Amino acid sequence: MDLANKLFKGDRVIWIIFMFLCLISVVEVFSATSTIAYKNANHWAPIVRHASFLTVGFILILLLHNIPCRFFSVLILLLPVSILMLFLTPFIGISENDAHRWLSLFGIQFQPSEFAKLACVVFVSFMLSRRGKFTEDQIFKYVLIGVTVTCILILPENFSTAFMLFGVCFLLMCIGQLPWKKMGILTGSLFLALALFVLALTVLPHDVLKHIPRALTWKERIKDFRNKERSIDAATYKITDDNYQVSHAKIAIARGGVFGKLPGHGHQRDFLPQAYSDFIYAIIIEELGYTGGVVVLLLYIMLLVRAGMIARKCEKLFPKFLVLGCGLLIVVQALANMAVAVNLIPVTGQPLPLISRGGTSTVITCIYFGIILSISRFGAGIGNEEDEVIDDGQPTAEDWTGESALEAIEDLEEVVEPEKEAC
Repeated sequence: MDLANKLFKGDRVIWIIFMFLCLISVVEVFSATSTIAYKNANHWAPIVRHASFLTVGFILILLLHNIPCRFFSVLILLLPVSILMLFLTPFIGISENDAHRWLSLFGIQFQPSEFAKLACVVFVSFMLSRRGKFTEDQIFKYVLIGVTVTCILILPENFSTAFMLFGVCFLLMCIGQLPWKKMGILTGSLFLALALFVLALTVLPHDVLKHIPRALTWKERIKDFRNKERSIDAATYKITDDNYQVSHAKIAIARGGVFGKLPGHGHQRDFLPQAYSDFIYAIIIEELGYTGGVVVLLLYIMLLVRAGMIARKCEKLFPKFLVLGCGLLIVVQALANMAVAVNLIPVTGQPLPLISRGGTSTVITCIYFGIILSISRFGAGIGNEEDEVIDDGQPTAEDWTGESALEAIEDLEEVVEPEKEAC
């Protein structure tokens, strides 16, 4: 127990949530990667790869949660680096699933958009905490420019990530109480831009859209979502290439029941192309039932609630905004993934944070947890009790209570009485 207290500092609830998510991740990714395992000579390769990334992320958490949160402001330097990487990705990036989202450096592949998300949240939090040095109008302008440039560079290859990142930064701006008039104008402009975007995808002909990266993919996803069947006739319903993923996700959810088929007994993992990533929540419901699905949902909700509680205890603005930004990024992405799995929103391609099989996303999510734990420890003073108390000779509050206080009063009387007699 002493070793655990020394090793796991910070908010214990966040640690528990992290451990449960990792446990669910290892079990479900091992089950959902069965199709990949059978294609490899080493059947353990997929889960070993995923476990390795989780281990690296865990080590990063142990390091980060021992760093005082004030030093995280240096991560704003990551913003110009991320912008540069995002600019280069369409030209020298690696194409997967008809999108250039990956860069390769010294043989290591990573997604620049994941670093950009972290950089944007740190940047927005830092600017919102500098009200004494900048006016509100300046903060609004700088934040809007930095976030907009980043999201525009992400947008062509990953619309859902750009949309989600801008939404989280917008929420931080609202929490930071920037001028409401400017925020209202920004909100109206965003709704107008989104409406024009959807209209353009609907009206523009195929010959025009094919020259815009991923425009045809967005159009098909919106079309499929708008035309989804509200009542399905089993005798006439057909699974096609357009509804393949959504249909098998629905089948997985329908098969789950209350307690599921147990891990390793799901059938749809062999049919869903992204069973271990984009649609892992459907596999969780099939194997762990609605009970498991609700538990996973509650874990993320608890994470957001706990991040809010940590923020309330922070006296300084930078850690307050940063912990909220990290919590919102994780939870909003999780809700988007789960909404896609149950067909509430169009397919987005967002992984389930810390649970889906991944590399860059898993490590960056662990960095978010490390930052949250550091802020809980150094910013909010949670779980930072020292094992040994060093006596520096100065009185504390405990010294002036109980028997210690009585002894101090008696000593004081012994000094005062001789002085009175001398007078």
